[in-house]
Parts: sequence; structure tokens; C-alpha cells
Amino acid sequence: MFFAVISILPEMFDAITQFGVVGRALKRQQATVHLINPRDFTTDNYRRIDERPFGGGPGMVMMAEPLEKAILHAKALASQHGCQMSRCPVVYLSPQGKTLCEQTTVQMLDMDGMILLCGRYEGIDERLLNCYVNQEISIGDYVLTGGELPAMVLMDSVIRRLPAVMGDDLSAVQDSFVDGLLDCPHYTKPLVFHNQSVPEVLLSGHHANIAKWRFLQQVKRTKDRRPDLWQAFEPTKEQAKWLKDFKD
Repeated sequence: MFFAVISILPEMFDAITQFGVVGRALKRQQATVHLINPRDFTTDNYRRIDERPFGGGPGMVMMAEPLEKAILHAKALASQHGCQMSRCPVVYLSPQGKTLCEQTTVQMLDMDGMILLCGRYEGIDERLLNCYVNQEISIGDYVLTGGELPAMVLMDSVIRRLPAVMGDDLSAVQDSFVDGLLDCPHYTKPLVFHNQSVPEVLLSGHHANIAKWRFLQQVKRTKDRRPDLWQAFEPTKEQAKWLKDFKD
């Protein structure tokens, strides 16, 4: 999958491209990431990419022209990688965007790639957004100093779901939110820690009972911690039978 990231701080992305699951996926060429600095598309000696806002006010606004050139360069790279432009959206990371969720991540897996636009300062000239941005995405109802961290969150959430990226594809399928519920508790060695034992059902080897226990644990956690998710959850026929045995 193709990613182009437009950022004035491309070095920040070492945190994701050099380590962990995403770093390994890039080394195996399961995904590609191109980092594009809009300062490289300026024409003045100061490589300036921001100016004071018309109408006054605090802060600076990122200018449209260098960002436009950076986006066009990213689109050319995407084309070279075989991406169809209709399947490679320009995504602006913004607190005003749609909140990133598991459903959005899954939808993005159908894309050939994406161009991630990271804003800074007071934001980006609205005309650039009107002309080039296909989607705005937020990672929560709070403001960060720039779009770089949200871009990394988005990349991580998508790349880890690509086929064969995880050591076991079931690891991604069984995560929280994938089936509409929070994840169940997990345990490993030792059998006893601080006088707490591993639940006996997990040691039984009875896969059906384990599946039922894990589901009911998901239900309990979701009802306790995210009642909004529980209200929207629709169980399968088998899960509906298991719910008859659920006790708060």
C-alpha cells in the first residue's frame, strides 16, 4: 500500500517507519512511505511555507502554493506506484475531521494508498483544502501542535491490518472494536501473579468454552466501559445463546 506524507517535520516519522510492525512491513515492502517536505517546493531563500492570516489574528497559516506543489508531486509518485487517483485520496489530519474508528480503517484497506497532509500553526489556507483534500480525519476531540502524530496513528492502524503484516492475522481480527466490542482480558506465564490465578477455562483446552468465556468477558468490559458500543452491538445467533448465561 502506498503512503505519501506531506510534513515540514519528516524526521518525526522515524518513530513509526524504523520500528515495530510498521517498520517491518516497510522493510518487506508490504507498504511504502514517501516523506515530502513542502519547504522543498518554496522559491524564497527562507523556504517559507507560512504567512500571517488575512483579517488579522494570532498565529500563522500555511500557504497554498507550496502545499499544492507537494500534493502534485505526491500524486505523481502515487501514479508511478500504480495507484489510481480515485483510490488514493488526499487526507487532511484535522481536529475538525471525522473521528478515526475501526470502520474507517477497514474502509481504507480498499484503497491503493493515500496522501496524508499534516497541518501546523493555525492551519492551512482554506482554498488549498477546497481544491485538493478528499477527506478530513481527526483522532479525537482535542488539538495537537500538528498533524504528524495523527498521521502516524492513521498509518499504524491501516498498515497493521494489511494481509500478512501481523505475525498472526487473527491478532488484528480479535482486537478491540473489530467486532463492535472491547477486547477480552489476556493472560500468559506465570500461572499465579500477586495471588491472582489464570482463569481455569483458559487452561482447559476446550476451545468452545474458551470462545464463550472470552465473548462474555468482552460483553462485561464493553457494558462497563463503553455502554455506547454495547447499545449498538448486534450479536450473532451463537452469541445470543451465550448472552443467556451472562451475569453482570
